[in-house]
Amino acid sequence: KIPVRSANCDGFIGNRMLDAYSTVASFMVEDGASPYDIDRVLKEFGFPMGIHEVFDLAGNDIILATRKRQKQARYNEIRSIQIIDRICERGWFGQKTGRGFYKYEKNSKKCFPDPEVLSIIDDERKQKGIFVQQFSDNEILRRYMASMVNEGCKILEEKIAMRPSDIDIVKVFGYGFPKFRGGPMHYADNVGLNNILTDINEFAVGEKKSTHFWQASELLKDLVKSGANLSSLNL
Repeated sequence: KIPVRSANCDGFIGNRMLDAYSTVASFMVEDGASPYDIDRVLKEFGFPMGIHEVFDLAGNDIILATRKRQKQARYNEIRSIQIIDRICERGWFGQKTGRGFYKYEKNSKKCFPDPEVLSIIDDERKQKGIFVQQFSDNEILRRYMASMVNEGCKILEEKIAMRPSDIDIVKVFGYGFPKFRGGPMHYADNVGLNNILTDINEFAVGEKKSTHFWQASELLKDLVKSGANLSSLNL
């Protein structure tokens, strides 16, 4: 175990960031991306599991219960995605029931994409009149990482985490962020904070149904303006 000091907030460091990037994954799925493509992109990036595999491992009923608990505190600007509700209504809670976003072999963790899940997603899109978009692998990764880094910066702003390296430790050792990339905050410095901020502003323009979600962190904006990076905060 590697301890990291955290102040108190819902989800602390790791789960609060998990909520951000799982939310953006849900947005992408409703808007046209396949959950299986998202998971493939994340594993190619270096994660041991895709986010929908994580949902199935944790239990989709647990994920849904957490979202319902948080609903009262959420901003009205953040749209509600009911795909996981539809999956749970069928009793598909993940690995423990042998079916969730994926189908599982009996008494095995080996999983396979489920065409019925894709039908559920398609029905949700039709009911909401969603204009289906195409997401490239690059855009999937950019949206996922931008949401993660932006939430990390907000956590630093609020002094929930003491330094960016603490966030990296949490995500690498507790959440499967690929070690060779050094953690999300280190990754953001390598990519360029100006590029992360540009992505966030671009996604905010296109995400009219969730204007609050893509509000850029003030810390991120200040670092870009001053030409500094996150590693300069690791004192």
